[in-house]
Formats: sequence, structure tokens, C-alpha cells
Amino acid sequence: MGHRHMHRFHSISVITSLFVFWLVLSGYFTPFLMSAGLVSCVLVVWFAHRMSVIDQEGHPLALRGGVVSYWPWLIVEIVKSAWTVSRIIMHPRLPISPTMMRVKMTQTSSVGQVMYANSITLTPGTISVAIEGDEILVHALTQAGAEDLAGGEMDRRVSTCEDRA
Repeated sequence: MGHRHMHRFHSISVITSLFVFWLVLSGYFTPFLMSAGLVSCVLVVWFAHRMSVIDQEGHPLALRGGVVSYWPWLIVEIVKSAWTVSRIIMHPRLPISPTMMRVKMTQTSSVGQVMYANSITLTPGTISVAIEGDEILVHALTQAGAEDLAGGEMDRRVSTCEDRA
């Protein structure tokens, strides 16, 4: 497949991804609004290409392989963490043990690193403070939450998404 065809496929897949995302968020399926949404997506991609702000790494399908299994796992982890944090907040003694820690990243792409840092922040009780080299500085509400993160399961799952790209 030539460079021109790859560029065209890239543009079409970005437009399609944006349009599907727009449809899911809008919830309106009238012909006028769907046409307006599609035109908006085409214009956004056209402007982004003219500004040279779209690259292969930021492609919405770049992490396609592992994302199918990663998102359901992350949602379960978010719910479990939210339950744990809620129990801690409701406890009369408020048993927290705030801690800062550095977590090693095995991701090699900036998309993988950002995905990992954002996943940490999405999980209640932990927040990514900074990315420094191959480590993320993380604040955890409890020592147990920090130890779970240090176990590396989330890192392995994000790396699996990245490896399948």
C-alpha cells in the first residue's frame, strides 16, 4: 500500500472514529444533524492535517488490539476503587495513609505512557502527578492502593494494548 493510500486510509479512519464518537455523545440521529456532524468531523481532520498535528501514533486505532479487553478491566477496577474509597470516607476513623510513590512504566510510546498515567488518575484513590523519564509520580490515598499499583497489573495491561498496535 502506497504512502498516499495509507494517508487516505488514515484520514478516513480518523473521520470515522470521530463521527462514531460524535454520534455516541450526541444521541441525535436526524439526517440534518448527522450530516452536520459528519461535515464537522471532515473539517476537523482537514484542518488538523493542514496544521500537521495528526500523526500515526495519535491515531484512534493505534491501540485497537488490547483496548477491547482493557477498557472493561479498567471499568471494573474503577468501580472497585470507588467502593474502597467510599468505605474509607464513611469509616469513623478515616483510615487513610496518603503516600507519594514512583511507578515504573514499561510503555515506549507517548500514547501508551499517557494512557497509563490517565488510567491511574481515573482510578479513585490515586492520581498521576508527573511523568519523569520512565516513571510516574503518583499520589495514593492509602498504602494498600499504592501497593496494588506497584504490583504492575495496570502497567502490564496498558503495555499489552501498546504491543498489539
